Amino acid sequence: MAETINMPKLGFDMQEGLLVRWVKNEGENVNKGDVLAEIETDKATVEVESSASGVVRKLLVEAGSIVPIGDPIAVVGSADEVISEQLSVSSKKVADEKPLPSAPTIAPVAQTAAAVQEGPVKASPLAKKIARDNKVDLSRVQGTGPGGRIVRKDIETALAGGALTVDRRPQTVISVPPSTVYRPPSTEDQVIQTTKLRQAIGRRLVESKQTVPHFYVTHEFRMEALLDMRKQINAYLPDNEKVSVNDFILKGVALSLRQFPNLNATIKGNEVVQFGHVHVGVAVTVPGGLMTVVVKDTDQKTLRQISGEVKAMAARAREGKVKPDDVEGSTFSTSNLGMYDVEDFIAIINPPEAAILAISSAREVPVVESGELKVGWRMKATISVDHRVSDGAEAAQFMQALAGFLENPVRMLV
Repeated sequence: MAETINMPKLGFDMQEGLLVRWVKNEGENVNKGDVLAEIETDKATVEVESSASGVVRKLLVEAGSIVPIGDPIAVVGSADEVISEQLSVSSKKVADEKPLPSAPTIAPVAQTAAAVQEGPVKASPLAKKIARDNKVDLSRVQGTGPGGRIVRKDIETALAGGALTVDRRPQTVISVPPSTVYRPPSTEDQVIQTTKLRQAIGRRLVESKQTVPHFYVTHEFRMEALLDMRKQINAYLPDNEKVSVNDFILKGVALSLRQFPNLNATIKGNEVVQFGHVHVGVAVTVPGGLMTVVVKDTDQKTLRQISGEVKAMAARAREGKVKPDDVEGSTFSTSNLGMYDVEDFIAIINPPEAAILAISSAREVPVVESGELKVGWRMKATISVDHRVSDGAEAAQFMQALAGFLENPVRMLV
């Protein structure tokens, strides 16, 4: 029986998505789990997988269409199956959309100055990052996205075709006479349009701070035993499989949440819903903002499994190729700035969750033990909690339980 593939919801506040391109065309075979299309949301370009196996019988929307979540986008069935002609989708085309060319074109090298595009170049945040990393002149790339917008595929095609990677912006040469005091040129303010991702982050965090009564509890953890165990474990692992301090923390957080299910929860009206699964979200830096990838059933996975999943999902997030399952379903979030030599910070709760843990750097500092001054490794972490769900005593007890795992890490291995 034919199955309809719908536009997935890829985030708490997602209302619609831009169908960037079809990976499978009508008449092609597709297996369950194969990438069917690429969809751009406020957060990233996401690969949407087929939920059925068979033949792509009908594509219900065109590339470049904005589609509300839940609307059908394709039909997958058997080759000889009769498909109803009444299948349709309510989608709105992007304003001023132009037909998509078969491939992006590169402007000729010998163009005159008048032919150079004036004003800001329309390109997705991911396309801009790839272009910047490879020194591709965006003004020479013809975009195939809605309204001529340059997308990731255009940059990749330009690179594959040997596009010039020359920065054509005018360069200012300053000549300083030997006897003259150098004075820097005056600078003008720059107005930078915020990305869709940054706008989405802003909306959600303003909502969180305005509607969720936050409170915070900070704890300082002894890290010597964990750092020593990490060193021993990594001695047996290849470079691409080595575990991080954050992997230990994620495991410890998940096990602690099992003891404090009220923090692995959400509030709905006058009810608190305690989640049966522990899905820990991990904030990942991506071009233009942050994205939370989700380790499902974190409490049941080994350190190596957690490490491998985080590495894979973070890489996909930064490349703009996240899967829907990568970013959905978190029940508790973490934000780690330990790699930036941060002593302490607080994080804003990620709705609709009830809490988030802000993790700082493990630092070598002077400590007092048994009346003696020593050097020790310490790490601070701060939990932000929705006061409608919990209170300070429970949050403090959670942090003590977490300390029991981080300061005695062998408990996470048995």
